Amino acid sequence: MQSPIYVAVSGQVALERRMETIARNVANMSTVGYRADEVTFESIFSAAGRERVAFASVGETHISRQAGSLDQTGNPLDIAVNGDAFFAIETGNGPAYTRDGRLQIDEFGELRTVAGHLVLDAGLAPIQLDPNGGPPAISRDGMITQNGAQMGAIGLFAIDSDADLTRFSNSALIPSMPPEPVLDFVDNSIVQGYTESANVNPMLELTRLIAVSRAFESASTAVEQNDRTLQDAIRTLGDTR
Repeated sequence: MQSPIYVAVSGQVALERRMETIARNVANMSTVGYRADEVTFESIFSAAGRERVAFASVGETHISRQAGSLDQTGNPLDIAVNGDAFFAIETGNGPAYTRDGRLQIDEFGELRTVAGHLVLDAGLAPIQLDPNGGPPAISRDGMITQNGAQMGAIGLFAIDSDADLTRFSNSALIPSMPPEPVLDFVDNSIVQGYTESANVNPMLELTRLIAVSRAFESASTAVEQNDRTLQDAIRTLGDTR
């Protein structure tokens, strides 16, 4: 077994996985509410030979929970979360949870995201507003008021830190565990007139891209050198016969 070759190839596979996440993060650096992809790698030890050989795993991708910065827009239909909670939206296959708070009121008065998904209250029901009632006022607990009348409340939901997250569209998430409605608005609240930017650090991702590219080149060089050494050994053995 040519351990150096397999070790180098396993490293290339892991680096390719990391490159994919970097590319996805960079492509979504302007996506409102986007949470970056991260990859965790582990060493896998083989005991098939006389000595243990460490290989790189393909990596486990997870979604960062770090919040992005809040950007003031002044638009009353833009909202952001101050804290760790999420808004709930209807997908047609159950709720998903997002930090993208760019909203709109459709012709029937239903509150929707800019992508057209219904925004839900704490009971996961759609929110009905007056389509002719003018811009709503939205308080920190999500209560919506139009012309002095309370029309409903936007739900906030806390996702368990142990839940696995999968993506829905660009910035929405579907957790493996049902989130809990937020009832205490001290640590989590809604801010009207703001949106949350992606939590992607462009300079950090560029630095990672350079580092991964160099590491991939080094792994490729190692494979080529090991292959040349093997070919030289085969030729030498052939000449001695």
